[in-house]
Amino acid sequence: MANRANDWLRQAENDFSWAKDSMDGGHWAQACFTAQQIGEKALKAVALARGASEVRSHSLVKIAEALGIDGDLERMGRRLDLYYISARYPDAFSEGAPYEFFDRDQAAEALRYAQAFLDRARAEIRGPDASA
Repeated sequence: MANRANDWLRQAENDFSWAKDSMDGGHWAQACFTAQQIGEKALKAVALARGASEVRSHSLVKIAEALGIDGDLERMGRRLDLYYISARYPDAFSEGAPYEFFDRDQAAEALRYAQAFLDRARAEIRGPDASA
């Protein structure tokens, strides 16, 4: 079976474009959720590149821990993990729709964090001089 690490990384890169479009359109909750997904796919790409056959978790923190990744990415993952449910489901809040609880600053931060996960995955999979 082929190693699919680059497929996961390419999808994360494509999702980053989608997240930027969401942010530019004022869809900040969607940008935040997509940023979490970008981080997840980037870390799964790293795990596959290191020889994992699959990764079942959706938590950036748990995947990062399993990969021995800590520091800034772990901190960023803690923030992005908060968006996995709350950016999509109304019952994550006592009232209101999720989009009402997100703003441009949160989305901008989430995209910066997603970029950091992409950069880490690119460096590990394609080499330290890899760019978008």
